Amino acid sequence: MTFEWLVAKRYLRSPNRPAVLRLVTYLASLGVAAGVMTLVVALAMNTGFREAIRNRLLSVTAHVNLKPMSPEGVRDYRTLVARLSKTPGVQSIVPAVYDTVLLSIGARARGVVLKGVDPQLETKVDGALRHLAAGSANFAPDADGVPALIVGRLMADDLNISVGDYVTLTSPQGNLTPFGMVPRARRFRVAGIFDSGFYDYDANWAFVTLPSAQELAGVGDVASLLEVRVNNLDEAQSVANELVKRAGAGFFATTWMQENRALFRAMSLEKLVTALFIGLITFVAGLNILVVLTMTVSDRARDIAVLMAVGARRSQIRTIFVLQGLVVSIVGTLIGLAVGYGIALTANRWQLIPLNPEVYAIPYVPFHANGFDALWIAAAALAISAAATILPARSASRILPVDILRFE
Repeated sequence: MTFEWLVAKRYLRSPNRPAVLRLVTYLASLGVAAGVMTLVVALAMNTGFREAIRNRLLSVTAHVNLKPMSPEGVRDYRTLVARLSKTPGVQSIVPAVYDTVLLSIGARARGVVLKGVDPQLETKVDGALRHLAAGSANFAPDADGVPALIVGRLMADDLNISVGDYVTLTSPQGNLTPFGMVPRARRFRVAGIFDSGFYDYDANWAFVTLPSAQELAGVGDVASLLEVRVNNLDEAQSVANELVKRAGAGFFATTWMQENRALFRAMSLEKLVTALFIGLITFVAGLNILVVLTMTVSDRARDIAVLMAVGARRSQIRTIFVLQGLVVSIVGTLIGLAVGYGIALTANRWQLIPLNPEVYAIPYVPFHANGFDALWIAAAALAISAAATILPARSASRILPVDILRFE
């Protein structure tokens, strides 16, 4: 045990310290613990919310969208899918047709996003079609040849739609007649109701087969785009670049991050702002450590003078007070990390904070506390505390023993 550590420990554990100094020391350690705990919980909530939104979003959307530059769509999509499926990193490729149509049932109507899919391929990759609240993902037409339709749960609740109901879809891509453009309408039977857990999709999306969507849009045997799932999300951009290269001229690709840039940028900014503002609690705790050490220097001036008189170096005196401040900070940091991670794990395990899924797209606040956050939070707390020890430590090392001991 070094001389500096021995003296620092004696100062911290001394029963003869003034009561106010002991109280301020406890409050300083508690302040560090509160700042670290609050930061851990806030960042765990932010990270959990971001990951929940991302996972739910990617369960119903593609990782990479390969789109034609021409508005006419992809005509040879079957050949293109077979060729691009061999691209390294690609998990699956499915064609899709998108259209915005009017869904009506009786006197009720609303605009919806209609997605035409290949049922055999889509049910393997799309989370929405694997989470049905009612009915089934059977797209086979009924006995009268009416094609099947699968709608979102919130849309079904809003329009009072049940499995087996018949609805009418009207596309603005109509037929040109001597009387002008006449909208194209088709009758569909509701075969199932999906519940993806993502509000925008459950409230505004519907699925039909690829031929039904093509017929309603009047586009022939073409696909609007190719939806690609990749093995590794972090490699989505490199896979997209390779797909564009292999597809040839006339195509471009967008990744899931580009499609949702505004959403994830807002979440990243929110995390930064949260860390900065809650980090001020730790900064205030650092000021408390400065007060503790300043009071300790004043209270122990005679002891410091005696130590220096018997040969203690100024660097050793500085180290004594730096160690005192770091001990207070380390104790507070460890308590804050333990309590913060305990709160985050408990809140996530028992789903203690419910949310309105119509607003936040998820039913509760998820918490995901990771080890990297713990490292940089602890490092920041210790850095602030170490900075707070500099001024009192220098003040203690500059004490002149002759001035203190002159009248002893």
